[in-house]
Amino acid sequence: MVPHYDWISHHAMRRPDALATVDLATDRSLTYRAFDRRITHLAGHLQGSYDVRPGDRVAVLARNSSNTFETQFACFRLGAIFVPLNWRLAVAELGVILTDCAPKVLIHDDDFAGQAAAITRTHPVAHLLQWGGGSSAYEQAIARAMPVITHHSSHDDVCTILYTSGTTGTPKGAIITHGMNFWNSVNLNGITPLTPSMVNFAVLPLFHTGGLNVFANPAFHAGGASVIMRDFDPAEAVRLIGDPAVGITHVIGIPTHFQFMEQTACFAVTDLSRLSVALVGGAPTPPALIKSWAKRGVVLVQAFGMTETSPLVLMQDEASALNKIGSAGKPAMHTEVRLVNADGTDAGSHETGELWVRGPNVTPGYWNQPEVTARAITDGWLHTGDAAFRDEDGDVYIVDRWKDMYISGGENVYPAEVENVIYQLPAVAEVAVVGVADPRWGEVGRAIVVLRAGASLTEDDVLTQCAANLGRYKLPRSVVFTDALPHNATGKVHKPTLRQRFGGT
Repeated sequence: MVPHYDWISHHAMRRPDALATVDLATDRSLTYRAFDRRITHLAGHLQGSYDVRPGDRVAVLARNSSNTFETQFACFRLGAIFVPLNWRLAVAELGVILTDCAPKVLIHDDDFAGQAAAITRTHPVAHLLQWGGGSSAYEQAIARAMPVITHHSSHDDVCTILYTSGTTGTPKGAIITHGMNFWNSVNLNGITPLTPSMVNFAVLPLFHTGGLNVFANPAFHAGGASVIMRDFDPAEAVRLIGDPAVGITHVIGIPTHFQFMEQTACFAVTDLSRLSVALVGGAPTPPALIKSWAKRGVVLVQAFGMTETSPLVLMQDEASALNKIGSAGKPAMHTEVRLVNADGTDAGSHETGELWVRGPNVTPGYWNQPEVTARAITDGWLHTGDAAFRDEDGDVYIVDRWKDMYISGGENVYPAEVENVIYQLPAVAEVAVVGVADPRWGEVGRAIVVLRAGASLTEDDVLTQCAANLGRYKLPRSVVFTDALPHNATGKVHKPTLRQRFGGT
């Protein structure tokens, strides 16, 4: 049992005056000494006032904030499990997640006070804690110093649950261990140096594995800093990257982030030379986007990862980023990959197979779902559900999803979940949702609907139903009505035919 060490207390001891976090929304900067003190006080409050013990879950429903990391590290000190919630979800969806993980505490910001109250009316949580201004309950808790009995965890202990939608429409809680976080930091550092002088720019949502673990938590492991943006603003992001006083060196985003920044008036005139690593993932990256950033002296490095792999699996280096546009790069040092044919044999060079991943950065399974875990992992190999091939140099190219999931704006959307909502309309006899190309979001949903005999329904009816029951990024952007859906020999809807027939713009 390898012990888990406290990264923040270590840096508070060795380099207490070094910058740890900058919260742009509140204009608050914290040294490692101050960051460590706030974490200690919050941990004392959770333990002393709410009786949070090892294994208890603490959920967070809030936009990006340095408070999110304080909560994460306070949980780690107590042996509790940190559960950041996707604030884009509808209240009903969040309720399903809270039922599954049963948190003892729900911490939320001012923006989500209404949602928190609505959720806890039907899904009781023992304690609510709100952050906001300087007089918030959260800040009052931080101000009160309380003794903490620290729990000494190991790398095998669960530290976080990150929820992703399931292919059946049921959320899955991917279990993240302390060891997964550690090895992800080691894997990243093996490809692009992470040092105490690094300044990460956190623009991805912190409920997302990319927002947490590329490069924020690895920056804390290295003793660097994270500048945290509450809501992504393209022009302000470009300005901050160009500001020598801020000193941003690392950033990760989805293609949409880089597209929006490229379209700002300041992009062409801003000095971007201090940005040493710009990582792009979560969706296919248009070659034109890579080339336009390269003209400004910034190489967009492509990578592949998953919530279940904490997340890094594949990553390019700068050389391959420009001469192998479209590849996701090679495996990280402490990660194995296989490309597996349908019969279980390994695919050959340039032969497409399903990507499997094994290593100390891979999840041990899904919270409360042993059957799903058993289907997803074979002898330690995680089945990613992604189709890929490897070239003669060992670079891996992701070509499609083996499952029906599509990615819209960097977020995974599972059609079954959307279809289940549309099926609630009495007029619907059959429905299938597929992802179609979109220049802004990469992909968006299109619902193909068959009506019951004699029934009537409009596109607006379907979209209104979805808007009332799903997070915005899951909403289909168009609806097509047809007389029948194609089925295969087993009676299942044949989605490749649907994509071919209805997948145009």
